[in-house]
Amino acid sequence: MHLLFRLASLLLCAIPAALALTTPPSGAKIVRQSGTKTGEYSTVSAAVASLSGTGNVVIFIYPGTYKEQVYITYGGPLTIYGYSTKSVPLFFSLLVDELTTHSGGTYKNNEVTITNNLNAQDNGGNDPCATVRAHNANFKMYNVNVKNTYGAGKQATALSAKATRQGFYGCSFTGYQDTLLADGPGYQYYSNCYIEGAVDYIYGKASAWFGECTLASVGGGAITANSRELASDPGYYVIDSSTIISNTSTSLVGKVYLGRPWRALARVVFQRSTLPNLINAAGWTTLATGATPIFMEYGNTGAGADTSARLYSTPLSTQITHAQVLGSDYAQWIDSSF
Repeated sequence: MHLLFRLASLLLCAIPAALALTTPPSGAKIVRQSGTKTGEYSTVSAAVASLSGTGNVVIFIYPGTYKEQVYITYGGPLTIYGYSTKSVPLFFSLLVDELTTHSGGTYKNNEVTITNNLNAQDNGGNDPCATVRAHNANFKMYNVNVKNTYGAGKQATALSAKATRQGFYGCSFTGYQDTLLADGPGYQYYSNCYIEGAVDYIYGKASAWFGECTLASVGGGAITANSRELASDPGYYVIDSSTIISNTSTSLVGKVYLGRPWRALARVVFQRSTLPNLINAAGWTTLATGATPIFMEYGNTGAGADTSARLYSTPLSTQITHAQVLGSDYAQWIDSSF
């Protein structure tokens, strides 16, 4: 252990900025809300608008609350880092567990927020109203809070993710109805994220993996509303090793459902996750007319994990794998250290 500890210490001394995400990587475009320096940008939208070509690009955002809508259509690989004081990759955190109890990335120390308050009905739909519209493939975002503050009454999306090979790490997405549009088509990966809402707050048709995430209900309703439409579509929503909580003072016991089918062939899995007594005994509920969804659970724990009274449920005898959801080459594009 002492040898590993010394090795970790040397590694941390060599690259502390990269681990903590408090200093921009070399060559990054910099967003700084106040005290903007020459060559930097005062808004995220301005930094995104400056992109051209198809090369690898990094944007680093200094702390602040950025009140804007960000639309990303860049044609090459793009990574956005938000300033965060505790975003240590899992490999290093395990080596230095004598120094810190932090294991892996987290949203809890994020210092960058992008916020807006458009609703879908009055602003062209679910994607056009989103605070962040991520339409480019090979996109990664770390440690950014994304909010839609419209509130109850109409759909109002925080993040609209509409491409493949997209990864979101230690991010927070908050809204009320339709918070996160994970839509694709293609593959998406969410790791150590916080996702908050009440009604259908994870929805769309991407093949998406949600690992080690916190799903926070602020009202009664379904957590997921998957829109898989074709039997030939290999896509899933898989919520793995995650935790459902309530983030409201009002009792939600029995008022939250794991999902309902936005489209007829919805497919959603909750596995190895903690399901509290917020979850209605039926587990799943209806939406699309004539739907034949595939709703599955495996290895969950907690007061809401009992499946004896479940409706619309399909048995699952073993856990779903990353490769089933994200493709056989998933290890080439996800950040497994976070």
